[in-house]
Amino acid sequence: MATTAKKKKKTNNFIKFVKWFWILFITGVFMVALVFLLASWGALGEMPTFERLENPRTNLATEVISSDGVTLGKYYLDDNRTPVGFDNLPDHLVNALVATEDARYYNHSGIDVRGTIRAFAFLGKRGGASTISQQLARQLFGEVRSKNKLEAVQQKIKEWVIATRLERNYTKEEIIAMYFNIYDFGNNADGIRSASRIYFSKEPKDLNLKESAMLVGMFKNSSLYNPLPHRNPEGTKNRRDVVLAQMAKYDYISTEVKDSLQKMPLGLRYSPESHREGLATYFRMYLQRFLNNWIKENPKKEPGGKTSKYNIYLDGLKVYTTIDSRMQANAEQAVQEHMERLQAEFFHQNTPKRNKTAPFLDLDKSEINKIIERAVKTSNRWREMKAKGKSEKEIRASFTKPTPMVVFDWKSEGQEKDTVMTPMDSIRYYKTYLRAAMMSMEPQTGHVKAWVGGINFKHFQYDNVIQGARQAGSTFKPFVYAAAIDQLRLSPCDSLPDTQYCIEANKHGNPEPWCPRNSNFKYSGKRLTLKNALANSVNTVTAQLIDKVGPKSVVSIVKNLGLTREIPEVPSIALGTPDFNVYEMVGAYGTFANQGVYVKPVMITRIEDKNGTVLYEYVPETKDVLSKDVSYAMLDLLQGVTKGGSGARLRSTGANKYKKEYDEIITGYPYEFKNQIAGKTGTTQNNSDGWFMGMVPNLVTGVWVGGEERATHFKTITYGQGASMALPIWGLYMKKNYANKELGVSDKDFEKPENLSINVDCAKIQKEQDKDIDLDDDLEF
Repeated sequence: MATTAKKKKKTNNFIKFVKWFWILFITGVFMVALVFLLASWGALGEMPTFERLENPRTNLATEVISSDGVTLGKYYLDDNRTPVGFDNLPDHLVNALVATEDARYYNHSGIDVRGTIRAFAFLGKRGGASTISQQLARQLFGEVRSKNKLEAVQQKIKEWVIATRLERNYTKEEIIAMYFNIYDFGNNADGIRSASRIYFSKEPKDLNLKESAMLVGMFKNSSLYNPLPHRNPEGTKNRRDVVLAQMAKYDYISTEVKDSLQKMPLGLRYSPESHREGLATYFRMYLQRFLNNWIKENPKKEPGGKTSKYNIYLDGLKVYTTIDSRMQANAEQAVQEHMERLQAEFFHQNTPKRNKTAPFLDLDKSEINKIIERAVKTSNRWREMKAKGKSEKEIRASFTKPTPMVVFDWKSEGQEKDTVMTPMDSIRYYKTYLRAAMMSMEPQTGHVKAWVGGINFKHFQYDNVIQGARQAGSTFKPFVYAAAIDQLRLSPCDSLPDTQYCIEANKHGNPEPWCPRNSNFKYSGKRLTLKNALANSVNTVTAQLIDKVGPKSVVSIVKNLGLTREIPEVPSIALGTPDFNVYEMVGAYGTFANQGVYVKPVMITRIEDKNGTVLYEYVPETKDVLSKDVSYAMLDLLQGVTKGGSGARLRSTGANKYKKEYDEIITGYPYEFKNQIAGKTGTTQNNSDGWFMGMVPNLVTGVWVGGEERATHFKTITYGQGASMALPIWGLYMKKNYANKELGVSDKDFEKPENLSINVDCAKIQKEQDKDIDLDDDLEF
């Protein structure tokens, strides 16, 4: 009996044990479920809504994209992030992430149970249990990990809940893509797109295996595993090798491949991205101003009918531009190559020994002091010290104190050098630098293909393409000829005498007699064809033409060509006294190459939001200005400039054609172009501005070179003319363009209208007159 009682007691105890086990187990499961449920309800802190899970808030950079699909730059505040889809991530990059961060990623639903049990059992000594989904949850919605253990546990529970929600809302591939896009890889590399471009100068899809392994290795701690030479390249390499070992462990790569890659260096091609570096910096700053104005007039529609403003630094807009990255690179290289040599010659001519008022000419001390004073008061130093409440005495004293600074220098590495000088001396130093601008446009569409606003955006931020304006000089003369051909039905073969010509006072609104001289002070006395007169910029002929058509007619045509500034209706405008900028001049000249139709230059074709919705699409603005016959006659006239006039060196072989000293600054000469080129040089009074406008059938390009101050210029026309200052940039640029056949820059003839009503065959007359004309460039007066 006693034995039976003992057996019953043991049985009862076992049943009680089982009962309590299941009670405790079920209670535990219930409590865990309750905790998760409470967490999902927000009892442990605010949880993201369904809408936020569907549209996580990440700061996305606005991307500027060229017409050939290259990212020119980005606008961002703290996050330089541009998302990429899973399809653009190479397999080995994804495999590296899974092997290193979450080997059972494809087998769980946000929480790795095995990993969690292991982490609890060994207190994290054999690895953590954080899945990729949990890490993404922490990146998107998490908080800084609390040092309080209870709060840390609460945070972890919230991450688990969010991770499971993410798994329900997104595919595994979408979660991986989001994780790569959200991570901060350091050095302004936010997301995998920026990281691959900054560290390896390539797109994510082009990353190789060892590059992918390095970037995945940085997930552990991008601050610690930073590959830059002055940070931790050795530690980063070791971490990369761990990733490769993990890939071999899970059979993503062989042991032989792992061993081979672990012996290789990181192979960085570091190219930092900033607003002041990269291609088309001046254009991107223009675009930034455009976008800031655009968002004021185009509100963003929010759910519920509300509206807000787009933020170009946070909303991930995509701006598709007309700029061709290859032509832009050619343009920037052409400007740099020529301006470096031209500047060296300018420095040579403006040493204190040769010019005591360098870099200024024709000014007395009081005038120079006014220029310097204006520069001082508009400087960043003055504004910043004024904002800090410094007195004028303190501010002025700081301008005479030697200060360490980094200044622009063509010959130094990176075009910068460290030096010590007073801020006052630095002002004068920067005034010695000649500036340049060029813009290139397809005349049929108005698409701007290249835009160079200056010689170095970091040090010279004024954009000479579109900001301000300078005297056009003889590049304005073709507008006078166009008015004469259009209204008087003249032809390039018609002739006028090259004799001193005066327009009497009170005619055409002129208060005094106007008697312009030729630039060389010579007058042949013979009749010159319009083609010959324009080719050699004969001022007396231009004066006769504006007298015949009247300034009012010229101004009317000019305004229809997009030159809408206030222009005085007086005869002297014929020689280029009005101010225009490169943007305006290129648009106007484009009309000649587009059969008389003016097309307003366009830089942006489309703007999309981060989801690809089109927010803006360009509508061309055109205007019929000249007939096809008149515009072709103008092209024929302007070809004379490059065949035997002031632009003739474009075709020259260089054999004893020009003085030897020209070759020292005319970069890329001889050019030896054989195709049809229409163009016009321009040089303003005192050689202050040098222009060249050049055209082939599908590309119109304008170039301007000059000092910031008009008093900064070459002393003689040898170096100060448009043919020496501006034309070489066009020559270099076009040689580079023609070297790349993919660009499709035309070397064909201009299209000739059927049944052309204007005679352009002046060969016989031209040949005779060429004997009597001295090749000389043009001056304003």
